[in-house]
Amino acid sequence: MLDDVQGKGMLIHHWDADGITSAKLILEKLGKKITSNKTPILGNYFLTEKELEECKAFDFVIITDMNLPKENIIKLSENSKVLIFDHHLGAEIKEVFHHNPIIKGENPDDYPSASWIVNEYLKNEVNLFSILGIIGDHEQKIKNNPKFWRIITEFCEENNLTFEDLHKMVYLLDSNYKIGDKKAVENAPHTLLNLKAPRDILENHEWNKNYTLIENELNKQLTNTNGTTDNIILKKMNTTFNIISTVTRKIAWKTQKNTIVVNTGFFDDLDQIYVRTNNENMEPMIQRGKQLGFKCGGKKEVLGAIIPKEKTDSFVNEIIEFLN
Repeated sequence: MLDDVQGKGMLIHHWDADGITSAKLILEKLGKKITSNKTPILGNYFLTEKELEECKAFDFVIITDMNLPKENIIKLSENSKVLIFDHHLGAEIKEVFHHNPIIKGENPDDYPSASWIVNEYLKNEVNLFSILGIIGDHEQKIKNNPKFWRIITEFCEENNLTFEDLHKMVYLLDSNYKIGDKKAVENAPHTLLNLKAPRDILENHEWNKNYTLIENELNKQLTNTNGTTDNIILKKMNTTFNIISTVTRKIAWKTQKNTIVVNTGFFDDLDQIYVRTNNENMEPMIQRGKQLGFKCGGKKEVLGAIIPKEKTDSFVNEIIEFLN
């Protein structure tokens, strides 16, 4: 399908390491056919009316590592050919080309990242970028997936790298969105296109500067939690850094408890909610959030939402009831 696209294209990708590496793989495949790439406003899992209007100028739009609302996709398809490469939970959008093995019933453990799905679709060999997306979404937990831990271990041995090297690369790529630099996120796939060696990522001066700022903020935010029960941790924080997913992940994996984090500081009039569970299926609550009109998405064990501040407490209470 990618071989058939004509004209000028827009590439829309998530802001994290998986989105950036997926974007790099698509840019590498299509070259100058992609005349622009962008991520939504950081923190938004949807496109604004202005962003939708900007996309009308393109003959095709490719979306990777983002489960945008169906109404966004239908709007895009009115003027452009739309192709989606994703691994998040949701419903298949049959009006466009929608490549997501997970929503078609495949085992999520076999498709751990959008980068892996894109790379496999392109019939590429295993490479740094397909692997960085996996580590970005799973970090240390990928060691519990025998198939992919073997793939990663073999890749490291063949390329004189360690898992810690790859993990640090992910954190450096993620640093752009965590400090709120949208332009740097959009430049990152092009930086990866021009790499001479994997260690260029580890030595990127700007990304390392970001990394230091973020680590200081993470340490500050992880010093306390606000409330716990036998199986749930609830944390509220107020930070302008986009680190809610990282904070949630670190707490959940350290404590082995279902974790809910609320950040009141990233948006002026909205709150961020992020939930990570040990083995609960969050799809019912993702659907519940959408029914309530919230911007809500995620994967089996993860829920992310952006909601009006006055609705936060009631939705958090619903999540706690669900998890209990």
